Amino acid sequence: MRLGELIKTEAQEGKEKHVPVIELVACPDCGEKIVKVTVGKEVPHPNTIEHHIKWIALYGVKDGGAVHIATFDLGPTYGVPIIVTHATLEGLSELIAVEYCNIHGLWERSLKL
Repeated sequence: MRLGELIKTEAQEGKEKHVPVIELVACPDCGEKIVKVTVGKEVPHPNTIEHHIKWIALYGVKDGGAVHIATFDLGPTYGVPIIVTHATLEGLSELIAVEYCNIHGLWERSLKL
């Protein structure tokens, strides 16, 4: 089995929302675009020690290849799984967010730029 076969998307979404939502928002300090990734934007993900989002990784696509932008280690925690980062978007054609739920596995979503 390949890792890609284990990654779920919107097609497999159930009542709990695992698919990350990627947004480009204005930085309140500098006004530049920053990347915000939220897991459970529409329906909050239950974040407990027993069931949580462990990490969120952000990648870009540049010249047909993957570029690692950032990885955020979040859990186990009761916190809300939202990450915000400044990223150089120049030359990127797409952003890809991958997150890991300790019970339901890997989930991803992409955003064309």
